[in-house]
Amino acid sequence: MDIRPVPALPDGPFRFIALDVETACSDSASLCQIGLACVAPEGRIAGWSCLIDPETRFDRFNSELHGIDARAVAEAPRFPEAWEALLPLLRVHHLVQHSNFDRRAIEAACKAYRLSAPDLSWSDSVKIARRAWPEFRGNGGHGLGHLKTALGLEFDHHDAGEDARAAAEVVLKAETRLGLGFEEIAGTRGKAQMSFLLG
Repeated sequence: MDIRPVPALPDGPFRFIALDVETACSDSASLCQIGLACVAPEGRIAGWSCLIDPETRFDRFNSELHGIDARAVAEAPRFPEAWEALLPLLRVHHLVQHSNFDRRAIEAACKAYRLSAPDLSWSDSVKIARRAWPEFRGNGGHGLGHLKTALGLEFDHHDAGEDARAAAEVVLKAETRLGLGFEEIAGTRGKAQMSFLLG
C-alpha cells in the first residue's frame, strides 16, 4: 500500500500559527488529523491540514463528530512522519490552541511513539476570547461553537484545518476588539519569535 506524503507546508515567517487536532478515539494520543492556520504579518491566513493514520481504533462517537474513519486514513502518514515534517516550522513560531486539548494530544502522541517531548511556545485562544469578550461568560461561553455564531465566523466545526483557522480568526478579532497586538494578548512578551529573528 502506498502511503501519501505529508502535504507541503506554508512558507513563513508567520506572526503565529494556530494548531488543531482531531482524534480517533478516547485516547488523546490517537491523532487522525492535524490542521494549521499560519497567520502572515499582513494578516493573511495560510491553511494546512493532513490526515494521520492513528494505528488504533476509531470510536463511533469520534467518527460521527469529525467524519474521519479507518478507511479515510488507510493511506495517510503516521504521526512520526507528519511530526518530522511539522516540527521545524512549529519550533520557530508561537502556537495558538483553542483550549489545552491540542497541546496535550500532541504530547501524548509523542510519548506513545517515544519521540522527544516538544519544547514549543503555546497560547490558548479560549483565554484570549475570555479577555476580549467577558460578556460571553455564562452567556454562550467561549467555545468555538458559540464564537462561530457570536463573531460571525465561517468554518466547518470539527475539521482540524477549519478549527485552526477559526482559532486564528478569534485571535485577530480579539486584537481589534482590545486594541492590542498579539504579544500583549497572548502573553508572549519575553518569548522571542525566532521567525522574526531569522527573517
